[in-house]
Amino acid sequence: MEMGLFNIDPNWKIEKVECVAMEGERHRSAGANARLGARGNQMKYLVARITMGGVSGFGWTRAGREDAVKLIGKRAIELFGMDGTVLPAYRELDYPLLDWLGQVQGKPVCELFARKKEDPANYRVPCYDTSLYFDDLHLSDHVAAVECIQDEVREGAAKGHRHFKIKVGRGARHMPLLAGISRDIAVIRGVREAAGPGGQVMIDANNGYNLNIAKQVLSETADCDLYWIEEAFHEDPVYYEDLREWMGKEKLRTLIADGEGGTVSHQLLDWAQSGLIDVIQYDILNYSFSGWVELGRKLDEWKLKASPHNYGRAYGNYALSHLKSAVEQFQFVEWDEAVMQGMDASGYRIEDGHVRVPNKPGFGLELDIDYFLRLVKEYGWSVDSR
Repeated sequence: MEMGLFNIDPNWKIEKVECVAMEGERHRSAGANARLGARGNQMKYLVARITMGGVSGFGWTRAGREDAVKLIGKRAIELFGMDGTVLPAYRELDYPLLDWLGQVQGKPVCELFARKKEDPANYRVPCYDTSLYFDDLHLSDHVAAVECIQDEVREGAAKGHRHFKIKVGRGARHMPLLAGISRDIAVIRGVREAAGPGGQVMIDANNGYNLNIAKQVLSETADCDLYWIEEAFHEDPVYYEDLREWMGKEKLRTLIADGEGGTVSHQLLDWAQSGLIDVIQYDILNYSFSGWVELGRKLDEWKLKASPHNYGRAYGNYALSHLKSAVEQFQFVEWDEAVMQGMDASGYRIEDGHVRVPNKPGFGLELDIDYFLRLVKEYGWSVDSR
């Protein structure tokens, strides 16, 4: 059976699914945001390996053992659409299946879904450092606080980053309201200075602002040329319409970004189509790569920007890097730096504000099979056709 550009042997079936939680460690502990306390430097996420036709692929998953049992013996050709995307019923295993497809085809995932011919040996994607959390709450002095966050910007720049997203909304929970707003504004100005004129700077309030605070912060940082404001407040078309009209009068070019939570996904797209939101940010893992390929085609038609959320599961850094080839309006990879135990991601490099993606099959990651199988035996589960 031929599936678009993909040929899959009709005799191949799911032979085995293995799954276990794996760990990652950030290079620096992540502080609080507007809603939550300090996030620390540890992360844990489920990884599954799937085997069909003697070929294996692996990746992040939300599948449980019962889901996998139902898939054993399922034919490979029943899992994919004609364009190679995983069918909605099987997207709990979207990433392992797409990694498998890349292994079978001998191509990186970005090449499988590219809308136009690209050189896979020189595939680069814009990215931003998402690590600027509330790491300054222990400091009472705004000047010292700004210097603390600027040091983190300089650390990111030394790693190759040029673009930065700042967590704001300190007055929502962690500081008195007015002091928190003042600290946010000071930090924004400090990050712009440290990032330099060539870098994009975004802010993310995690719904910790209201409409008037958002206006105040944007007004007092107008000369910082913020690229977007993300999750300024809980999704509300009345507030967004007001903010949009005000920004127009103030001649502010800052984009409005939202969607990470996905709680009002269909309404959000309607609001975006009506001009209230510029950047859609559904989570790259929860929404699935195949789901994003489909959504990206619509966003391109609607002239809306795409910049999926990614945080707390290091696998998302690498999976997200492949999406740009399929979505013309793709903006950035949200890069949550971490070392993944048992996975070799050394083919990925940050350079001059971009992720350089390795020209390797699938998602370009190498799994330490012995380590993975040991974890599966001790803490995970495995189902097969025997």
